[in-house]
Amino acid sequence: MRPSELYPADLVFAHEAEAATGVPQTVIRQWASRGRIRRYEGDGKYSGQGHEYKTMYALPEIRERAATYRPTPQRAPKAA
Repeated sequence: MRPSELYPADLVFAHEAEAATGVPQTVIRQWASRGRIRRYEGDGKYSGQGHEYKTMYALPEIRERAATYRPTPQRAPKAA
């Protein structure tokens, strides 16, 4: 059995995790690539634009990390 079938409420796609926690999708993907959270194989759902969602993440792991997440302020460009 696939994890998405065992824990359907806990595994979400990046856009769903962003909506639930406020952490940007790019940050969630960075955490996964750095091994801070785990990735799971998606269930193959399609978006309205025909793109297949292939990666899912455990929402409890993301919520745990989101509790201490602070966005880094972006630097303003230097004035010429």
